[in-house]
Amino acid sequence: MNQTIDFRSDTVTKPTDAMRRTMAAAPVGDDVYGDDPTINRLESIAAERLGQEAGLFVSSGTQGNLLAILTHCQRGEEYIAGMRSHAYLEEAGGGAVLASVQPQPIENQPDGTLDLGAVEAAIKPDDFHLAITRLLCLENTFFGTPLALSYIKEAGSLASKQGLRFHLDGARVFNAAVRLGVAADEIAGSFDSVSACLSKGLGAPIGSILAGDRDFVARARRWRKMLGGGTRQAGIVAAAGIYALEHHVDRLEEDHGRAERLAAALMDIDELDVQPCPLRTNMLFISMASDKRQGLAHFMHDRGILILVEGDPIRIVTHLDISDADITTTVDAFKHYFSGRKAA
Repeated sequence: MNQTIDFRSDTVTKPTDAMRRTMAAAPVGDDVYGDDPTINRLESIAAERLGQEAGLFVSSGTQGNLLAILTHCQRGEEYIAGMRSHAYLEEAGGGAVLASVQPQPIENQPDGTLDLGAVEAAIKPDDFHLAITRLLCLENTFFGTPLALSYIKEAGSLASKQGLRFHLDGARVFNAAVRLGVAADEIAGSFDSVSACLSKGLGAPIGSILAGDRDFVARARRWRKMLGGGTRQAGIVAAAGIYALEHHVDRLEEDHGRAERLAAALMDIDELDVQPCPLRTNMLFISMASDKRQGLAHFMHDRGILILVEGDPIRIVTHLDISDADITTTVDAFKHYFSGRKAA
């Protein structure tokens, strides 16, 4: 049976055989007691990679972002985030519901940035009628586009000037670093805290790292316990995170190259509109007439290709389980899809 070609997300990656062997051999202990040596090592390695003092292993990027909000903010305060950012739009309202922290969304620019004038205007004055603005959150990458280092510095300067804490939802920060040709700490080290996923392009089966200074991480660890996030012999999965950081960061460039090649090939199909992206990582977005979208997912599925067709545009994501041959197969499938519709 042919292997499925899955473009739905980089979250669908499976642990490699080498990663599985590393997991099986991992020394473990009770992490709630601080006794798991593999988790301790992962937290140390990841914090250093991200330019922070300390790290905390968490189950997901969503949990990492929620812990950052809980740790930086008090009840009745607010955080500023992009209107299309994951921390505001796609984490089930956890900041508001579980942290009792009000979100203040700002419209994202096409490159994922927030207009800093709009951010400054949204910061609440000292008035007891209003929530206290406490935290500014950015996301990197944003729909596959890295934030410019110069913008991050400007945003950080604004946060510092206004007395705000500065958090990065760095779900794909390693993609951003590889695409920009810098070490991850050059991006993440500018923030007071950063949440970085191990389970997307890096290919671990579970987990993220929340990093910051030691006091921040100590307080976040307490919140993690309250949320039921304490783990026992979880070094088995932490070992996958270590393997990912040591072996799967540089290879992200392969995913970026395949996404670029797929985008270039699909541009040659008249019925498709591929959104331009000067700094593409592992995502591309395609548009087509609504009548042509109907039947696309089923057609691809029959050929062993999984694509989410939920609206316009359609997101396609490359990852370590996508090969050069898969790119060729997918381009051919798109060509056959549209040629068949012309014939009909």
